[in-house]
Amino acid sequence: MGTSNSHIPQLLLGLLLSPLLVSSQFHNVFTQDPSSSPFPPNFFFGTTSSAYQYEGAFLSDGKSLNTWDVYSHKPGTICDGSTADVSVDQYHLYQGDAELLASLGINAHKISISWSRVLPRGRHGNINWDGIHYYKNLIDVLLLNGVEPFVTLNHYDLPQEFEDRFKGWQGSEIKEEFEHLADVCFKNLGDRVKYWVTFNEPNVLARMGYLYGQWPPNRCTIAAKEEGCTEIVPEKEIFIVGHNMILSHASAVNIYRKNYQITFHLRKWELKLGTSK
Repeated sequence: MGTSNSHIPQLLLGLLLSPLLVSSQFHNVFTQDPSSSPFPPNFFFGTTSSAYQYEGAFLSDGKSLNTWDVYSHKPGTICDGSTADVSVDQYHLYQGDAELLASLGINAHKISISWSRVLPRGRHGNINWDGIHYYKNLIDVLLLNGVEPFVTLNHYDLPQEFEDRFKGWQGSEIKEEFEHLADVCFKNLGDRVKYWVTFNEPNVLARMGYLYGQWPPNRCTIAAKEEGCTEIVPEKEIFIVGHNMILSHASAVNIYRKNYQITFHLRKWELKLGTSK
């Protein structure tokens, strides 16, 4: 069915006003009397982020290079040549970000830990306390603004050293490295964090990084090869990657249950794999 020229101004006006109407309705959810809200009192209106996409400061205060830092700096890998070296600079602007979330009525926000920021060399190096203090400050500011932090231990990025040393998730060494990361985070952030997630969409990382080869480390099988793949691997490798992720997830859960659940017994906790539909 066509649209006459006389209807075009009304159509454009409707398109322009509809976001305002939706925004107004969304705002009313948070400003109305809580007793009349259709949502339960403990309902989370949340947003999500990841370290690589938001933080910037890609080599600040002791952080090492991660796999996405290296990948994005290779000519031709990103269409417009952009990187997340600065991104939205959450590393320096987190206080204002938390205030903006609160102003929107958001009461939950998921962040991720930059592995290369807190443990630049994994078990073979020291804890980077500047990185730990950044996450403590970020979480404290979220809580101060009434925003519950959900913390993902790993959202795709690995210290590049792991790739160079034992091929990242393909290497059996990764399990002990992940155990160390989990232990450091639980020990130093567990008094602030009720909700933990081990991995963000591990199935997506396995497919994109080790089956199709479109994401770091850009490995793929012959049958599934896509543009961007730089190394052909046997089909069994994607199953090894998934196996190592499952073992790492289980180990992190066991570490929390054994060493930290009693310590933080007054706090709820949730430790799960992040999944995609």
